Amino acid sequence: MCLAVPIKVVELLEGQMAIGEQLGVQVEFSTALLEEVKIGAYVIVHTGIAIETLDEADARETLAIWNELNAGGDA
Repeated sequence: MCLAVPIKVVELLEGQMAIGEQLGVQVEFSTALLEEVKIGAYVIVHTGIAIETLDEADARETLAIWNELNAGGDA
């Protein structure tokens, strides 16, 4: 089973790479599989490769669940 946390794109790099922020941690990943990635977009990353773009509402809903789980809640 794979649990994915949305990553917000904060910087686009050369060579189809990007830096994003995930639960306060910056991560670098490939954007090669997605047509267009913009700063501020939310993506799902698996094994270092962005595989899906999320709309902001879905990303925020998922992040709220993760934040509740991290706080010890029963999301």
